[in-house]
Parts: sequence; structure tokens; C-alpha cells
Amino acid sequence: MDKFICPKCGNSNPKYIGYINSIPYCRRCVSFAGKKADSTHIVKKNISLVLKYPLSPKQEDVNRRVLAALKEKKNILIHAVTGAGKTELVYKAMELYLKQGLHVGFATPRKDVVVDLLPRIQESFPKADVISVYGGHTSKLNGDIITLTTHQLFRYENYFDLLILDEIDAFPYKGNELLNTFFYKSIKGNYILLSATPSEEEIENVKKDNGVVISLFERYHHHPLPTPSFEKRNYFSALKRCVSALKKYQKENKQVFVFVPTIQEGKRLFSIISKIVPNGAFVSSNEVERRLNIEKFKEGELSYLVTTSILERGVTVKNLQVIVFSADHMIYNKATLIQIAGRAGRKIDAPTGDVLFLGSNQSENIKEAIYEISRYNYKAYNM
Repeated sequence: MDKFICPKCGNSNPKYIGYINSIPYCRRCVSFAGKKADSTHIVKKNISLVLKYPLSPKQEDVNRRVLAALKEKKNILIHAVTGAGKTELVYKAMELYLKQGLHVGFATPRKDVVVDLLPRIQESFPKADVISVYGGHTSKLNGDIITLTTHQLFRYENYFDLLILDEIDAFPYKGNELLNTFFYKSIKGNYILLSATPSEEEIENVKKDNGVVISLFERYHHHPLPTPSFEKRNYFSALKRCVSALKKYQKENKQVFVFVPTIQEGKRLFSIISKIVPNGAFVSSNEVERRLNIEKFKEGELSYLVTTSILERGVTVKNLQVIVFSADHMIYNKATLIQIAGRAGRKIDAPTGDVLFLGSNQSENIKEAIYEISRYNYKAYNM
């Protein structure tokens, strides 16, 4: 019998191959079933970018370098700090391809980000048919611009002339060989990767794949990234410090994210502090009312959220302050701590904010995160 190679994901490893009535199938991707996109879909050619706000000079420079690289058919990794305006850095590239009637996709690992991304892109490309595709939302697969989760890329084999992938270091995409395969199989032309914290391996892989790395270490409002402070405290001392900080920020009318490493610890912490500091909520991937509480927070109805790393990306709130409880927990690597710190100071009319790491020990990840943020700020304003 000939060696079985999965036509969907290219797997040939026998441990992932099953048989039904002697017919082989791939266990690795069997759950990825459903309608495929029509690759003959015709994109309107009169689509132009409409930006209602100016880009910074450094953002404009990145745009020029991105367009130059794409015209040479090069792939791109944009290494831009949190709050640099990564989405705006690819708008000109999207316009370049759309004006030629080519297929453009914008993928990201998390559904929440796809949902938030859709209206932003619709506003910037008002003449385009912009659609979103994610689990439970797959009735329409073709549009001029397709925003989608990485799980839905299996529907778009050899489809995109330009595919943008944001948050390459985020769960569940990072380290997922299957999703990585779907990403590369969906590309007909070139790709742009976006990340605030790419690994050295990811940087080298792009360079090897006919690619270039373009960096931007300045936030769009020209203010530095908030540098975290670390306080060494045991659990009860950290709890007391957290309560004190929340009361202070409430008086100053500033909202707060309190990050916790696990759902169990989040429930425990919230059950204690909610009795002392009112007007908060706990959110995690398991919480039924997660989306509702996030919307309440955005509308200012809640003053703080105790949250797992589910909110380390994608949410921008004015005057947000950040506390990381048990910051020395093994779940927090350097990249995660940098992403979390990047939630603060993102608004042009509120460009600063506090970032407080609480833990019983200053772990290497904490030290490296603080050092890396300081290094980004030095590069942004001294080079």
C-alpha cells in the first residue's frame, strides 16, 4: 500500500492516521471539516484606503518599507511594540493588493480580536465588502477583505495573494504545527507577520523564507512604553497592596486590569477583593458572561477586571492601569509579561499608566521583561 499523505495538512506520520473500512484518514485534522472558499471570487478594484487620522512619521516610514518589500515579492515580519499601531502599518499594503483585484486576508489566533477588528477595517476601507470568519460564523466565506481566525485558514487553500497574520506568538497558533501548515497552504502570494514579541527563531525563519524584518519601537503617540515596577511580596502582602491600589485608582477614576495566572487563583482573588472593593468582575475563557463584562468595562460601568491572560491582547481602554498578581508564576514568560504591560498607556490622550508586578520573587522572566521594555524605549528615542 502506498504511503498515505493527508491532502489537507500534508501529514504522513502513521500515529495520526486512522482507517474506516480500510480507507485512511488523518486524525490530526479530521475535525477541520466544512465548506471551502470559492477561489474564483472577484474582488472589486475601486477599493481605496480612507484614514481619518494621520500616521506618525515613523509609521509612514514603515509603510514605505513594507510596500517596497512587497513589490520585490518579499515576505515580511513587522516587529512593532504594543501600542505602535500594528494594524495601521499594513493598511497601505492591503490597498496595494486590493487595487489590483487580489485576495487579501487578515488572520489572528483569537475570535475576540477578529470581532473587534472587523469594524476598524470596514471604517478604513468603506467601499470593500469586509467579512469575518470564525467558529460558528462561517456562512459567508468570500469577500473583498477576509478577517478570520487561524483555525479557519483550512478553508482557503492557495487563496490569498496577501495574508496578514497578527499575534504570531499568541495561543493557540504559537507552537501549533497544524495551524502553521494551514497558514502556509493558504498563501498564493506573500505574507506579513505582526508581533510585539517575536522570538529569535521566528525572526530567522522569516529571513530564510525570502523575508525581511521591519521594526518600530515607538508608540504612535510618541510616548514611551510604561516600564513595570516590581514589588516583592508574599500572598497576603500582595493582596493588601492590590486592594490599596484599586481603591486609589477608583478615587482617580482610572480603570484597572488585575491579571492572575490561573482561573482558580482568579476566582479566589476576586472573591476576597470584591468584598472590599466593589464594582469589579472576574473574566476568563470559562466565564459565560465574559463578553458582557468586557463591554461593561469598556463602557465604564466596571472599575476593574480580575482576568486571566485572555485580556493580554486586543483590548484598548483609556487610562488603564495594570497589576499582575503572582507575576513570578511559571505561566508568565517574558513575552506574556511584555504584552500585559503593553495594555497601559495606549491612548493618545492618556499615554501613560502604571504597571505593577507583584510576586514572592523577581523571576528571570520578570527581569527580562522589564529590561526588554527599557531596551525598546531606548531604541525608540536614542537611535
